[in-house]
Amino acid sequence: MDTAIRMKCMVCGHIYDPKKGDEGVSVGTAFTDIPDEWCCPVCGAAKAKFSEVK
Repeated sequence: MDTAIRMKCMVCGHIYDPKKGDEGVSVGTAFTDIPDEWCCPVCGAAKAKFSEVK
């Protein structure tokens, strides 16, 4: 997966943007490179609950 692809939490709407990083995730980290144990920093939803922003 490309580091330009943004992902959206389907539970709360939080957007993971690799250009900005996130809580515990460095800037430039592709979503696929984030460990499966990672969860949404806003609502705690599992990584599997994220979908690509079109």
